[in-house]
Amino acid sequence: MKITDALLAEHLVFHNMFDHIEATASGIKKLEEIKTVAALLESLLKSHSDTEDELFIGPLEHCFEQIGQRDAFLYEHQEIDGNLRLVRKAKQLKQARRLLLAAVAYSRQHFDKEERIVFPMAERILKSKTLLSLGQTWMDQRTRVASGVARTINGKSEAASRL
Repeated sequence: MKITDALLAEHLVFHNMFDHIEATASGIKKLEEIKTVAALLESLLKSHSDTEDELFIGPLEHCFEQIGQRDAFLYEHQEIDGNLRLVRKAKQLKQARRLLLAAVAYSRQHFDKEERIVFPMAERILKSKTLLSLGQTWMDQRTRVASGVARTINGKSEAASRL
């Protein structure tokens, strides 16, 4: 699998999550619930962003400068991160909800730009062999994470059964 296919698949999962957050946020009545949703989103976005930066964006960084998008991508990341950070500090439900939905809107905008500009650019600039190699690295990383989670879950299950 090419890295562009893997990242696009992750984007599809995020788009479904964004849809769910937008559809349900108005019904959330407790500040802590909004903060929990924001913390989950922040954690997942960080993992995705770290993977993109490590495996994908680095080899293309010179291209972002050439097309004048480097600062825009950095700004969008800062806006997303900033809104999610402010949700943690929010004292009022309405404010936290507004910040969470702003982070979702910036995330959608950012993902759209990646899907329209970055992924096609990578397909044109990087060799197929490179895209496949990066995709394999992505798969290896995800497999290690999944294995670690499974070990943790199994360890907790075994410990609980001994009680």
